[in-house]
Amino acid sequence: MAKTILTVDDSASIRQMVSFTLKEAGYSVTEAVDGQDGLDKARASRFDLVFTDQNMPRMDGVTLIKQLRALPNYRSVPILMLTTESGDAMKSQGRAAGATGWLVKPFDPKKLLEVVRKVIG
Repeated sequence: MAKTILTVDDSASIRQMVSFTLKEAGYSVTEAVDGQDGLDKARASRFDLVFTDQNMPRMDGVTLIKQLRALPNYRSVPILMLTTESGDAMKSQGRAAGATGWLVKPFDPKKLLEVVRKVIG
């Protein structure tokens, strides 16, 4: 059975590029339009990996990570930030919230898949 990945980003084009890259590699992908939508979908289903942007309406990525880490099913699920934010302070906030890793947009599809394979196989 394919590993399932939740991708959370308010940019439709980024969601499409991430989904296409992951689906081509054989993963099952669910898209969410912002942090609140992502949290709702994570509560409804179990995912093997979560990608989240930082800057989104309704709920930002760091808040989403904190909310996910509070759920028993997501205490050990890898959560990767995929964002334009690359500052050390923001990365520290992400790590403190429970982010597993950090990728900066625009992303290289090969690098994205390399990281996914490293964290979930």
